[in-house]
Amino acid sequence: MSSQTPSPGPVPASSGGERRKPRVAVVFGGRSSEHAISVVTAGAVLRAIDREKYDVLPIGITTDGRWALTADEPERMAIANRELPSVERLAESSEGSVVLPVDPGNREVVYSEPGAVPKALGDVDVVFPMLHGPYGEDGTLQGLLELSGVPYVGAGVLASAVGMDKEYMKRVFVSFGLPVGPYEVIRPRAWEQEPSAARQRIVEFAEEHGWPLFVKPARAGSSFGISKVEGPADLDAAIEEARRHDPKVIVEALLRGREIECGVLEYEDGPRASVPAEIPPVSSHAFYDFEAKYIDAADGIVPAPLSEEQTRRVQELAVAAFEAASCEGLVRADFFLLDSGEFVINEINTMPGFTPISMYPRMWQESGVSYPELVDRLLEAALRRSTGLR
Repeated sequence: MSSQTPSPGPVPASSGGERRKPRVAVVFGGRSSEHAISVVTAGAVLRAIDREKYDVLPIGITTDGRWALTADEPERMAIANRELPSVERLAESSEGSVVLPVDPGNREVVYSEPGAVPKALGDVDVVFPMLHGPYGEDGTLQGLLELSGVPYVGAGVLASAVGMDKEYMKRVFVSFGLPVGPYEVIRPRAWEQEPSAARQRIVEFAEEHGWPLFVKPARAGSSFGISKVEGPADLDAAIEEARRHDPKVIVEALLRGREIECGVLEYEDGPRASVPAEIPPVSSHAFYDFEAKYIDAADGIVPAPLSEEQTRRVQELAVAAFEAASCEGLVRADFFLLDSGEFVINEINTMPGFTPISMYPRMWQESGVSYPELVDRLLEAALRRSTGLR
């Protein structure tokens, strides 16, 4: 039996044989703490998709995991008056659910409500998964789509999982000889059964690398659950805050330097890097946290004021990180430029934010790729690929 399911190509045929536009299911929301940011991102993508070229089917996943049919109304998906949107508010029904096929020979999406005859919504040719965090960006949705034989935008199962887990991401980078900063991991069993030993391990880590430390959920994004810890007295509270988002916690040493980001986009001939950007210090925030990113809209500097040599180096490292993790489609790679002049990789995001203020599209805009063109390139790349081993 073949391990691959052929992709439908950019111009599929309907059941009657006539040519039709490819149908894009934009899937967003989800069960993670990044639900609202996923909704905001999806709204921006829905506005950018070329409706002359693609048909669009918006599908939202509620915070309890129900797949809901939503209206194609991007204007309702933005942050308004500091209030975050949700799939629950966008869903056309509080009980109806959307079901994707699990048979690779069938791509018809079905919508059902209690007491009603299921309704066929038509075939889906490609999925644009705008989910951030666990249950979507971590390889779980990608695995479902592989089983279904439906092409999708972005990284596959392995790269998505590696990109979500900060511990294994760093392990992969180290194995490829890429520079990472000092870190320590607190696994769930260690904190639950021997918290004093785990605490002592972190204190010894701080004695070697210095305070403050950053305590983070190992598998979360958008800066949720992150604390800057100035000393041992604040350590337990920071660990518990991180564990509200993920039972596995990663502790990182403070790296003194500039925060630099670089986008990677997959072209027909391989991945290419954008011009880099710099995230300047935010005076009203202890670090670049959720409020700074999405509510107070800290401005990044695009392009970053770097020398030609520094720009070339960070672009090389961004592409190397993309390749090391076996990524596809897109990645935003985040770095520290240390006072010593060395670049250190902080992390990669396999599905970076696409909000109007997000750095990834801004970097590509400055590199000559407009937002609509960026979305189009990602869809075309997904339609070229097959599911399965590749």
